[in-house]
Amino acid sequence: MINKIFVTLVSFLFFFNLLNISYAVEPNEIMKNKDHEIRARNISKNVRCMICQNQSIDESNAPLAKDLRILIRNKIKKGKSDDEIYVFLTKRYGDFILLKPPLKFNTLALWFLPFIFLIVGLLILFFYNKKYKKV
Repeated sequence: MINKIFVTLVSFLFFFNLLNISYAVEPNEIMKNKDHEIRARNISKNVRCMICQNQSIDESNAPLAKDLRILIRNKIKKGKSDDEIYVFLTKRYGDFILLKPPLKFNTLALWFLPFIFLIVGLLILFFYNKKYKKV
């Protein structure tokens, strides 16, 4: 009985979470030119919200994210290319603002530390289990 309730609850929460996926772009932000709007949304999906950290500004409701979405749309209206917009944002906020930062010397830690921590964790588990199997 408890397992059935647990499975039902987990299924409900999972399904509710799928339905709750929404974007924070407000109707007054949407550009009239569909091609420009698609470009703005693609750029926004690749830019990190500096307040939320692990959300793109396309998904975030934070005031800074809204300001950045408007800034991107204004740059597009002025005729800037995607690369020019990314360069502007990284000069202003650093490589951390990109959800997929470039592989450079100063971003090596972002790219390789997760793998190093994984390997160290697996080694600790391996030697910890080996030690207890002897006892």
